This record gives sequence, structure tokens and C-alpha cells, in this order.
Amino acid sequence: MARAPRFRRYAWAFFAYLLLVILFGAWVRITHAGAGCGSHWPTCHGQIIPLDPSIETMIEYTHRLTSGLLGILGLVLVGWAARSFGRHRVTWSAVVTLVFIVLEAMIGAGLVLKELVASDDSVARAIVISLHLVNTLMLTGAASLTAWWSTDERPVSPRALGTGTWILAAGLLALVATCMTGAVTALGDTLFPVQATSDAGLLERLSGDLSPAKHFLVRLRIIHPVVAVVAAGIVYGVGAWIREHAKDDRSPRLGRALQHAVLTQVVLGLLDIGLAAPGWMQLLHLLLAQGVWVAAVLTTVSAWAGAASAATGRPA
Repeated sequence: MARAPRFRRYAWAFFAYLLLVILFGAWVRITHAGAGCGSHWPTCHGQIIPLDPSIETMIEYTHRLTSGLLGILGLVLVGWAARSFGRHRVTWSAVVTLVFIVLEAMIGAGLVLKELVASDDSVARAIVISLHLVNTLMLTGAASLTAWWSTDERPVSPRALGTGTWILAAGLLALVATCMTGAVTALGDTLFPVQATSDAGLLERLSGDLSPAKHFLVRLRIIHPVVAVVAAGIVYGVGAWIREHAKDDRSPRLGRALQHAVLTQVVLGLLDIGLAAPGWMQLLHLLLAQGVWVAAVLTTVSAWAGAASAATGRPA
């Protein structure tokens, strides 16, 4: 939007920083540094600034600092949006972004205070960490919409798209389910890593993981690849539907990008399994998962806008 080009740049920069904070949080899990500050929050071992910190403490404390900065930047996002746009959907999406930042901090604090970090392998941690990722999806979705709507003035109308809205909703729900199972699988890969040098083949390894003697996090590993393949098919089909039925020029391009992102994510998932889920691959897999999610969200709102413009006779 011409009236706020600086805000647009800030909103996208904020979104990029948000992704870095999310990846840093995953690195905390991968390095087992979640208990680096003990069971203290917001202090670290009861101190504002930890003295003589271990590596784990430095990782956890730095993550808290970057997360705190995200909250401050989120306040700036809301204030700037309100000043530039008033009671506009850009402002409301910025407010929603800030709300999910607060919820993200509360969930993180709960994990620390309840000691559901580091080597904890309880059912409670698996449940909370999957819900944690759902909150992260809502956060990145809201942040991306704040930036997107600062340049896209078209009104949106889910009803104008008709059955297409249900098709898009199915794609979004499939991605949420995939990410929830992926969070549990990533936790299992961290706590019960697969040895990449093992002589066992893939099928033999999967058969061994399903043994009743294995921990439940190990037995659940098979669920995520199955859910992910089904979801990939659904989301790829959503992209194809958008490219065929969209009533504007932007949505087909977004649908194509969504299809390419999904295919790339499937390849990365297979590599992740083949390489026994090393930390760097988990981070790359998570980053692209966020990319697929945001592409799906933006494809959805763009399709709604295109349908609304077509219904009113406005240029799409």
C-alpha cells in the first residue's frame, strides 16, 4: 500500500526475524538445552543475568533474549499498524500476532516451569509440544497476513469462493495435522536418535520402531510420514485447483509456489529419514514447513480476494 511502504518493509523484516526465533527454539530442543536455566522463568537459575553459564544455559538464555526482543518488535508492529492504517485488518492482524507471541511465551514458560524440557519423554510433553507448534502456525500465519495485507487492499470474501473455501480449508487442516505429528516425531528423533551408521535397512528399522518394547515416541515415528504424504497430496491438489479456478492473477502464482514448496518438502522429508534426522536437517525441514504453511495461508486469502473482486466487478 503506497501510504505505508516503510511499514511493509518492517512487517516482512519482522516476519523473517520471527522465523529465526522459531528455528532457534527448535535448536534449543535439538541441543537438549531447554533446562539450561533450570526450572526458573523468567529468571535463569534465579538470576537476571546468569553467572558462569554452561553451554546449555547460554543457548537457553539467548533464546529467551531473542524471544523477548520479538515481543518488543511485536508491540512496535501493532503501534505502527494502528498509526498507519487505523481500524484496518492490517492492525487487527498485527494485534493477533502479538496475542500469539504472548501465548507462545506462556507455553514456553509452562514447559520450563513444569520441567517438560531437556530429556523429559513424557506424554504431557508430547501433547504440549504439538499444541505449541499449532500456536506457532497461528503466529506465523498472522504475521504473514499483516505484511501481505499492507500491500493488498482487495476485500476478502470466503463466501464468494463457494466450495473452494472448503477445499482450501481442507488443505490448511491437513497442514496443521502434519505439523502436529511432525512435532512429536521431531521430539522422538531428539530423545531417541537413530544411528545413521546402523546396518539395519529402512524397513527393518521401521519394524523395530513398532516393537511394543519401544518407547511410545519411537513407535509414533511412523505416523508423521504417513500423514505427511496424504497431506502433501491434498495440498498439491489445492494448488492445482487454485491454478484452474482462481479469479485473479496472483492466486495461480501462489498456488504454483505452494505446489513447488510441497514437493520440495516431501523430498526433504525423505532425506531427513534417510539421514537419520540430523539437527541441521530438522531445522531446514521446519523452515520449509513454515514456508508451506504461509504459502497456503496467503493462497487462501488471495483466492478469497480474487473471488470478492470478481463478484463486485472490481479489478482483481
